[in-house]
Amino acid sequence: MKTKDRRIEAIKLLISSKELSCQEEVMKELNKEGFKLTQATLSRDLKQLKVAKASSMSGKYVYVLPNETMYKRISSPRSASEMMQVPGFVSINYSRNIGVIKTRPGYASAIAFNLDNSDLPDILGTIAGDDTIFIILRDGAHPKDVTEQLAAVIPNLK
Repeated sequence: MKTKDRRIEAIKLLISSKELSCQEEVMKELNKEGFKLTQATLSRDLKQLKVAKASSMSGKYVYVLPNETMYKRISSPRSASEMMQVPGFVSINYSRNIGVIKTRPGYASAIAFNLDNSDLPDILGTIAGDDTIFIILRDGAHPKDVTEQLAAVIPNLK
C-alpha cells in the first residue's frame, strides 16, 4: 500500500476511534503511528476526506468523517497500526445467484475493484457500497466454487 493510502486510512481510523479536536492532535497521533508529515499535507488530507467538525456528546467540537454512521466511535480503540493489520473482509453469504460480502467500513470499493479486475469465471460483476459488496454469479455457479475463486483475491477469506 502506498504511503499516502496508508496515511489516509490511518487518519480515517484515528478520527473514527478518538475525539480529536485540532490538527495538532491529529498530527501527534499520526506521529505515534510513524507517519511524518507537514501541517499542510494533513490539511489537504482532511479536505480530501471531507472531514468536518461536530459537537461530541461531551460538548467538545471534534473531527468527524462524512457518513458518521459508518464510522462509530469505540470506547477502547486500538492503535491505527493494529487496526490496519486486520483485513477488510468480514463475511460472505449467498442467495441463489447473488453473493453479499460484508467488509470493514471503507473497504468494499477497493475489494470490489480487485474482484472486477481478476476475471473470475463465475462472477459477472460487483456493486460496492462502503461496507457491502453485491456479487452477481454466473448461472449455474456454486457458492463453494465461487468462494474458492474469491479466496485467491481476498486475503483471509474463510
